[in-house]
Amino acid sequence: MGIGISLGGSIMKISYNKLWKLLIDKNMNKQDLKRISGISSASIAKLGKGENITTDILLKICEALNCGINDIIDTVQ
Repeated sequence: MGIGISLGGSIMKISYNKLWKLLIDKNMNKQDLKRISGISSASIAKLGKGENITTDILLKICEALNCGINDIIDTVQ
């Protein structure tokens, strides 16, 4: 699902589901994303597992996909 953040007792998580849906809408796959954004295979793997990645990586993805950060991540409880 994503990384967890505790806010006053409730755990919020980051979900990358929006990113995967956007890639589908753009008829792209993870390898296409890697190629156009310049991010590493390790970052792609972390995204696929819902693990923590840096904001620098998220911004590279946004720049490559011409979108905002809210278009690729979401918070869930």
